[in-house]
Amino acid sequence: MVTLKTSDKIESVQFRKALGDRYLSYAMSTIVSRSLPDVRDGLKPVTRRILYAMLEMKILPNTATKKSARVVGPVQGLYHPHGEKAVYDALVRMAQPFVMRYPLIKGQGNFGSIDGDEAAASRYTEVKLSPVALMLLEGIHEDAVPFRPNYDGSEQEPMVLPAAFPNLLANGAIGIAVGMATSILPHNVDELCASTIHLLDHPEASLDDIMAFIPGPDLPTGGTIVDSSDVMRHAYQTGRGSMRVRCRYDIESLKGGGYQIIVTEIPYLVQKSKLIEKTADLLLAKKLPLLADIQDESAQDIRIVLTPKNRQVDPELLMSTLFKNTDFETRLSLNMNVLTAEGVPKVLSLIDILKAFIASRYEILKRRTSYRIEKISRRLEILDGFLIVFIHLDEVIAVIRTADDPKNEIMKRWGLTYIQTEAVLNIKLRTLQKLEELAIRKEHTALKEEKISLEGLLESKSKQTSQIKKEITEVRKTFNQQKDLVQRRTDFKVAAEIADIPTDAFVTKENVTLICSKNGWIRTLKGSVDVSDVKYKDGDHDFFAAPCYTTDKALVMTSDGRFYTLNIHELPSGRGFGEPLSVILDLDHDVSIQQILLLAEGEAQEKVLVASTDGRGFLVKKEELVAQTKNGRQVLNVMKPVQAALCRVVTGDHIAVVGDNRRLLIYKVDELPLMTKGRGVTLQKYRSGILADVTFFDEENGLTWQIGKRTYQFEDWRLWLGKRGLAGRFVPNGFPRATRFKS
Repeated sequence: MVTLKTSDKIESVQFRKALGDRYLSYAMSTIVSRSLPDVRDGLKPVTRRILYAMLEMKILPNTATKKSARVVGPVQGLYHPHGEKAVYDALVRMAQPFVMRYPLIKGQGNFGSIDGDEAAASRYTEVKLSPVALMLLEGIHEDAVPFRPNYDGSEQEPMVLPAAFPNLLANGAIGIAVGMATSILPHNVDELCASTIHLLDHPEASLDDIMAFIPGPDLPTGGTIVDSSDVMRHAYQTGRGSMRVRCRYDIESLKGGGYQIIVTEIPYLVQKSKLIEKTADLLLAKKLPLLADIQDESAQDIRIVLTPKNRQVDPELLMSTLFKNTDFETRLSLNMNVLTAEGVPKVLSLIDILKAFIASRYEILKRRTSYRIEKISRRLEILDGFLIVFIHLDEVIAVIRTADDPKNEIMKRWGLTYIQTEAVLNIKLRTLQKLEELAIRKEHTALKEEKISLEGLLESKSKQTSQIKKEITEVRKTFNQQKDLVQRRTDFKVAAEIADIPTDAFVTKENVTLICSKNGWIRTLKGSVDVSDVKYKDGDHDFFAAPCYTTDKALVMTSDGRFYTLNIHELPSGRGFGEPLSVILDLDHDVSIQQILLLAEGEAQEKVLVASTDGRGFLVKKEELVAQTKNGRQVLNVMKPVQAALCRVVTGDHIAVVGDNRRLLIYKVDELPLMTKGRGVTLQKYRSGILADVTFFDEENGLTWQIGKRTYQFEDWRLWLGKRGLAGRFVPNGFPRATRFKS
């Protein structure tokens, strides 16, 4: 604690406590005064101040637009003491039809675009209130809402606007405060009005009843919501949730049997330029193998053209890959965190928000009615005075002409109030005629009847409900005069979450030849090729070559017993010598490639023998050799100087094992265990030497070996038949000198 010299104005405080108190004050100011909308009008302070300032400046729908700078200045100077950019950005947002479902500002000039372009500076753009904005301001000069002093006490500003429709849900809101945020999606105003009327008629209505009117959000940019009604119901019930939104697209047929996909609507709040840029980047990175090209042909309307790799590509599968990897499908969050009428941040359900709006409409109706009654009372007081004057007109005129103090004389003689007397003395001579008296009596009668009616309205909850329903019905009619504005834009189609799509589904199945050199340079060549014609780098030669398909995988075994997985279609192809496996697999310098296996469709359950140089090994299914990461998968455990020696696909019911000591052992495959990883069991025992080779054969076909292009049949193989783990006998005469079954 820092201790200061005390005086009347200096106090010693804990720095931690002082900082906490001040940060809490800042946080609450951010929450209440900037970031969260009011549940009653759906507006943040800055947008509310902009609309009110424009009303006061009479920048109305039926007037000419004014420079945006003329709006920003007064708002900043009178009501919102923050940065000019903050005010102008809020003004621009209210004018953007791709952000606001029902724009509150009519803009002229460059107000940005769905591509993410910035709006022009405030000195270039012009604005005026939209007709929708007037519905939020209706009755504001009739004491419909409370006012408060502005930041310096020089002006009065409304605490909330007398919104005539549920603007919070109609236009939504996005805001980030300290420790909390809000994200409310736009909805269809006609559906909101219908549900509000239903809630007025049935205050105990359930969420299911309300969702019969409001099936879900209605976004400015359209699109399709693909989550189930249960997902939306949970979000509306709790005030928190999320929902997936996809682009809307059509499939256009082309000549020759081909097609192209035309995207006409993109998800809400997605920037089209970034969407196309990201998709193009994925295309260049070969992450979207079903897509050949993407082009933006948009003008006034969105038109994104997607060209498939070929006409055999399933369009739905193509779109599924885009939904999975790009913002053609996004997840929009719903967090209905708002300020209640008491100014308290709270997460509300859909019904809570509608009820809060209804409560505000009751309050507004009462305030406007009381204001009107008070105004009528003042007018009736004046009219009562006029009627007394007309009865004694000549006497009143005489008093005015002769009395030293006509005001007091009139008040004393005929019992008029001060206000009545002032009004009488201000009467023009031309109004002192019979017709004017009749008009006053008629006005007096009409106002008295209106006052009685309004007083009855204040005393009757049912009459208030009927009046609110009438007002909301009028709002519906006003909106429905513009069908394009009120027609639902977002539709619904339940679709499951897109699971990871197998790579095979992305790839066109083509015949290729896999080539790998002794030094580890790997590549593919189209079709079946004569491997004797394949060229290698100087000092390098062949190691592995086999025909396969682009949908296959290569399983690479290294000397440390790890297996790595390569997708054939991702390997370099065409001219050149390919790429080194040491780079592709990020191998250590002391690790070498021992063998390559191919994994084709339907071969996952095939058994493979993996063996080490010390003669140990086991059987494993091919699917257990597939590595999901670039780091590979440890299958055969070895310790130096022992290395992984080989892997062979099991192709028979007997196994023949030979060591470099030229001893051969044959036994049944059934003696080998099936494992997923480990050291394995002893295949053949060696006093000295290591494992040289292994082969499999069926009992009925017998053992064979190959020297060059000739294959030799060994009929006396049963003489070498024994049990697993024995040393075996010396190889028969004629066995390859390389001690390999194929040399």
